[in-house]
Amino acid sequence: MQEYDQHNLTSAVIARLADTPDRRTREIMTSLVGHLHDFARKIRLTEAEWMRGIEFLTATGQKCDDKRQEFILLSDVLGLSMLTVAMNHQKPDGCTEATVFGPFHVEGAPHYEHGADLANGARGQLCTVYGRVTGADGRPIADAVVETWQADADGHYDVQYEGLEVAQGRGVLKSGDDGRFHFRTIVAQAYPIPDDGPVGELLRATGRHPWRPAHLHFMINAPGYETLVTHVFRRGDKYLDSDAVFGVRTSLIGDWVRLTDGTYRLDFDFVLNPAR
Repeated sequence: MQEYDQHNLTSAVIARLADTPDRRTREIMTSLVGHLHDFARKIRLTEAEWMRGIEFLTATGQKCDDKRQEFILLSDVLGLSMLTVAMNHQKPDGCTEATVFGPFHVEGAPHYEHGADLANGARGQLCTVYGRVTGADGRPIADAVVETWQADADGHYDVQYEGLEVAQGRGVLKSGDDGRFHFRTIVAQAYPIPDDGPVGELLRATGRHPWRPAHLHFMINAPGYETLVTHVFRRGDKYLDSDAVFGVRTSLIGDWVRLTDGTYRLDFDFVLNPAR
């Protein structure tokens, strides 16, 4: 009968994974077990500390529902979301860079015509967004599906409001034959990520703030091109250098220009990378 101790347990667990049918699953699990065990040894993890970790992960799962994904928040604040984006979305020069997806995208956003009001009652200063979708060769991409979503002036997404039955600050459009689209909405504002759950507890324990710089989310799809998930960040925001989820890229910073009538205008073009 094999007996296990701190010196031979890791190799025994990995050996049990040798017959995993899927090669990639075997590779991932073997590496995960090795790194987890090495981590526990390196910091001399106690049973009480590991139980606290289990309680934290349990609470993270219990905080998730159809409108909030606490595990995405956890991945975001640990930089893991942005790391996977950076590794998997390296693009040629000139293509619009990707950034984190975030936890507040929802399926089934309403479809609008160009010029429509996507704010739909959300609080904030009025703004019109103008954009164009092209390929790296500069040619316009017609009928690209442009989905956008954002927080309101109070820093909340529509799905965070209990009982709100209409979409606010989110919607779907299609680019025209010239690749252009435009819509009305509200000015993006900085906001804190939800910190009333385990992720907020973690941020406070590590002396970090929960704030994200003002931004507008976009997801753009077109046949023959990679799906682009990105933000446009508002120039001058004080949290650009300390985004709680590490998502800012210099190329994604845009200018919200104040017009003579007191409203704002944002112009930002998107360049898609051909599908591989």
